[in-house]
Amino acid sequence: MQPVPPDDRSWYKNPYLLLTLTALFWSGNMVLGRGIRGDIPPIALAFWRWIIALGLTLPFALPHWSRQKHLLQGYWVRLIILGLLGISGYNTFAYLALQSTTATNAVLLNSFIPVATIALAWLLFHKHLSRLEGIGVLTSLLGALTIISHGDLATLIHLTLNDGDLWMLAAVLVWACYTLGLQFRPPGIHPMLLLAVLITIGLLLLLPFYLWELSRGATMQLHWGSLMGLAYVGILPSFVGYIFYNRGVAEVGPGRASLFIHLMPVFGTLLAALFLDEQPLLHHFIGIALIFLGIAMATRKTARQA
Repeated sequence: MQPVPPDDRSWYKNPYLLLTLTALFWSGNMVLGRGIRGDIPPIALAFWRWIIALGLTLPFALPHWSRQKHLLQGYWVRLIILGLLGISGYNTFAYLALQSTTATNAVLLNSFIPVATIALAWLLFHKHLSRLEGIGVLTSLLGALTIISHGDLATLIHLTLNDGDLWMLAAVLVWACYTLGLQFRPPGIHPMLLLAVLITIGLLLLLPFYLWELSRGATMQLHWGSLMGLAYVGILPSFVGYIFYNRGVAEVGPGRASLFIHLMPVFGTLLAALFLDEQPLLHHFIGIALIFLGIAMATRKTARQA
């Protein structure tokens, strides 16, 4: 997504801060997606979160429509693909995964997004990382695996895949493609207008599947907890998180931006300590240190150039 014109919000100009906050919002999304799976069916959760996000986006996007709608001409195929991948695909696949796999498996498989993104960038666009960047990616991945496995290699060795895990692997591939596809967005278009267009496309593509889910008798159980959870996933992960992530990709590139996905196990640990009274253990601190070390190595070159 195109960078926003500079203003006095210096925090908003820092892509690494935006990507860090995105990882925090998306960690909460994973926790809630698992927690409210019995109250809100997966496709309904994906559909209504984007309805909320679209309602928040339109007031900021519509003022740019009349001036910039001509910029969309010739890019509709790309926009449909981006909407399919980033709006309809990833989140729906992830919620389907959380119906039948554990949060541990989901976060573990989600941690391979940076590796998948970098591998696809190399295969499709011949983009290479420097040696230090490559070591940084592997170091942060090792940190994520340390947290998820509780420091026990046997947890990873004995990991088995079920249908939910296969949905999560599909989500990983879809998100990697979306991250790489952002470089083909229409040039010059305002970020809020682009986000509104992508959400609208994604909702239109998702609508038939939502109606199919309803026809099978899947309904939402609405109460205070489920409504608050739906509000959270619609506002922070969907609206704010996508703005931050798209800007971060535009600033630092898909490879480095996707690396911040490794922060999700870090924030998952912290959220569990805050809300579930689960005390961090040694392997948590080791994993967190490795993740931050890896990110520091992988982003050092960009920071020095900036």
